[in-house]
Amino acid sequence: MRRYFYTLLRRYLSLFVLDQNVVVEIDPTTNAIVGQMPNGRIAFRNPPGAGSPTSSFPVENIIEFSQIRDAEPEYLVITGLIHYERDIQSLFRSVREVCPPDCRLLLTYYSSLWKPLATLASRFGYRTKAPEPNWLAHEDVSNLLTLEGFELIRLDQKVLIPLYVPLISNFVNRYLAPLPILRNFCLLNIALARPVLDVAPSITPSVSIVVPARNEALNIESIVTRIPPMGPEDEIIFIEGNSTDGTWEAIKATQARHPERRILIGQQEGKGKGDAVRKGFAMATRDILMILDADMTVPPEDLPKFFDAIRSGKGEFINGTRLVYPMEKKAMRFFNLLGNKFFAVAFSFVLSQRYKDTLCGTKVISRSNYMKLSFNRSFFGDFDPFGDFDLIFGAARMGLKIIEVPIIYRERQYGETNISRWRHGTILLAMLIFAARKIKFR
Repeated sequence: MRRYFYTLLRRYLSLFVLDQNVVVEIDPTTNAIVGQMPNGRIAFRNPPGAGSPTSSFPVENIIEFSQIRDAEPEYLVITGLIHYERDIQSLFRSVREVCPPDCRLLLTYYSSLWKPLATLASRFGYRTKAPEPNWLAHEDVSNLLTLEGFELIRLDQKVLIPLYVPLISNFVNRYLAPLPILRNFCLLNIALARPVLDVAPSITPSVSIVVPARNEALNIESIVTRIPPMGPEDEIIFIEGNSTDGTWEAIKATQARHPERRILIGQQEGKGKGDAVRKGFAMATRDILMILDADMTVPPEDLPKFFDAIRSGKGEFINGTRLVYPMEKKAMRFFNLLGNKFFAVAFSFVLSQRYKDTLCGTKVISRSNYMKLSFNRSFFGDFDPFGDFDLIFGAARMGLKIIEVPIIYRERQYGETNISRWRHGTILLAMLIFAARKIKFR
């Protein structure tokens, strides 16, 4: 039972902890979890004495608890410890003191619904006997994390059958356990939390605004004049993609007319908005990266709302949502609206973080987080033609705090949409299924 269960747990944690990530487990009782990871380390708040059960851990994997911050871990892991800790708040406080600002805390604990079965498992030797454990509700865990400076990002529920039964266990745990209603009966809870920053940064960051533009010639000048200043040294990056209406010439002319603004320009070698976004982000030099669609259906004047959300630390991945306020009459066709609502619900389920609108073109992320996302892009693959889901999937896997900023969606004033409702909808559905297999049904 233990071997199968630990194999499952490592598989679930591997969604977040990749082979190249440094991860430290706090006070483990077994070397079968983080100890099996390529960059796994172990730290004890109170070093075990000779002859204790924990003295068998490989010495080379053990680091001093006080040296955790110096190891620069991307993840700290606590597996099941809160069930036997008589002061959980003190545990979280000590972990918070050694947790780097960009680190994530992965916490596992068990559902109280399984208490009777856990008692039986201990009695018959399938589970190590231990003192009377704590059984906590999700709200208790979230509250304790909040008290000690952590913010809960997401909560996943896993494992309906902790014993290996050929053909049955893997099917049930992979495909049935994540489903609504059934997940409430799962044994294992995996909470992902981030340390809350005490104060906003004292230095105002600057912004790189990437504007993918295809057949948007008459909008280019307005984009430059309407984007308000946010940081002290903002830059606008136009990426033109196979236009037929003189967009490239308009971009070059606008750049020449506005020497007071830092404007960078480039042309796509490939196709699609995703290719344009990746090229623009590769050219960017500022602290914060933004996407603004050149059709200006999201008004440039709304960009400071996104800037304030990420600068204040309220979120690490800022997504626009067009589905809060009434939109202008011709801004979105009826079937597009239905599709947006469907994909928002579906992706919220798959990613375990709420999205009201996955398809809004305006998205914001720090350059440092984007570099990590880009480095680990092979986890999902480089196939997103839109650019939105490359960021959404990556942000979800990294455990970034996602915040949505409501905007009033405007009617396009020039040109025609570059979105094909049915063809692109089919691509989105395929991407949804792919993400579900990589994230939800592991």
